[in-house]
Amino acid sequence: MTSLQQPKHPSTLDAFVPIIALIALLSLAVTYFADNSSYGPNQIALMLSMGIAILIGLKNGYTWESIEKAIINGISLSMGAILILFAVGALIGTWLLSGTVPTLIFYGLKIIDPSWFYAAACIVCGIVAMSIGSSWTTAATVGVAFIGIANGFEMSTAVTAGAVISGAYFGDKLSPLSETTNLAPAVAGSELFAHIRYMLWTTIPSISIALVLFLIIGFNHSSTNAGSTESITTLVTTLESTYNLSIVNLIPLFVLLFLAYKRMPAFPAVAIGAIIGALWAGLFQQELIIKLAGEGVDSVTGNVKIIWTALFDGVVVQTGNKEIDSLLSRGGMSSMLNTIWLVMCALSFGAVLEHLGMLRKFVQSILAAAKSTGSLIASTIATCIGTNLITADQYMAIVMPGRMYKEEYQRRGLAPVVLSRTLEDSGTITSPLIPWNTCGAFMFGALALTNYEFIMYCFFNLINPILAIIYGYVGFKIKMINEQ
Repeated sequence: MTSLQQPKHPSTLDAFVPIIALIALLSLAVTYFADNSSYGPNQIALMLSMGIAILIGLKNGYTWESIEKAIINGISLSMGAILILFAVGALIGTWLLSGTVPTLIFYGLKIIDPSWFYAAACIVCGIVAMSIGSSWTTAATVGVAFIGIANGFEMSTAVTAGAVISGAYFGDKLSPLSETTNLAPAVAGSELFAHIRYMLWTTIPSISIALVLFLIIGFNHSSTNAGSTESITTLVTTLESTYNLSIVNLIPLFVLLFLAYKRMPAFPAVAIGAIIGALWAGLFQQELIIKLAGEGVDSVTGNVKIIWTALFDGVVVQTGNKEIDSLLSRGGMSSMLNTIWLVMCALSFGAVLEHLGMLRKFVQSILAAAKSTGSLIASTIATCIGTNLITADQYMAIVMPGRMYKEEYQRRGLAPVVLSRTLEDSGTITSPLIPWNTCGAFMFGALALTNYEFIMYCFFNLINPILAIIYGYVGFKIKMINEQ
């Protein structure tokens, strides 16, 4: 009788070779293609690295059929995110056509001062995200408007994106409505509100430092760029002449925020927001639609074609000012296709590494060096970041390290809230800092960014993991199981 041969566990070298190859290929992609690296080169780097992992897996006795199944399962994990990305693309298109985003930009330019603009962007996004529990919805709505306001003030869109993302993830992290805020304590075995209260010790100092940095940058801009008045005037005048601006245009935003607050799932909520935007465009932007439709097109045909196009291919506005045109001309489901391509390649790579046991081997090699509480927390954070890098999914970066470290935290007498807080301090908030992660790719696409400079300005997301590691090594607010 013959028995089926079990595949070999990967060696440490086996586990690290695909990761080293990915780092090398991504570095080459950035070197040769610069800002265009995410429009194909990074995808090829991920696929080639996946190919290397597959060859190692086949050598270790895995079958192609099992690897292919793992890839399909990995891609299936992204379907929810893909649906949301399509809906967000449609929403941006119809909200630009309906005047919702232009109205937000218009009032923002009237109210906000450049000296505290970055801090205001961070605070507003934090409040909205805490109210609805979604960093993605926050960035795709008020975040898009802040990018537009930044263009009017001639301020850095990279810093603005950093402020938007910092605020959105601060609010998301502390919101009891957030999926990740519920997931982390569920994995670690802690209670939701105890988890949120315990996170305040790392979260509040981190966002406070971030706000100070945003204020310093804003005041510096205010003192060195006083010549932006003409640009603001031009943008305001162009918005007034292009759109029918009214507070009524903001109703689609209020409806979407209400649906999110009521915990409607993201995809139907955003899709409804896009449809309401389409209806609002037909009701309140007839002059713009007729202009976009061109001469010789009857009213009904023009409305159907332009609104339909906004849903799948966005809006193209021609004002005579190239900078303003680029601000107002985008959106549509098609605008998210490159982001979806990147996400699918990244999740395929991560699925292969998980199936072949390489990810677990990678984690075990890190855990072996964790002797003290500080090094254990540092190892957990490193593992969460590594999982974000490899699997390209923030949920995996919470669940997998949470499962792997839970027993070790219990063995050392650490309370479950220590693990759940550490998972959020790293797995949740570092996800938008990785270009091929679902969150990083989403932020890049939704905010219409052209390069990855914004990462260095996501102060909250950068500071929080560092602060968590410091707390671990000095023993500050590290709760033990026997503590009441």
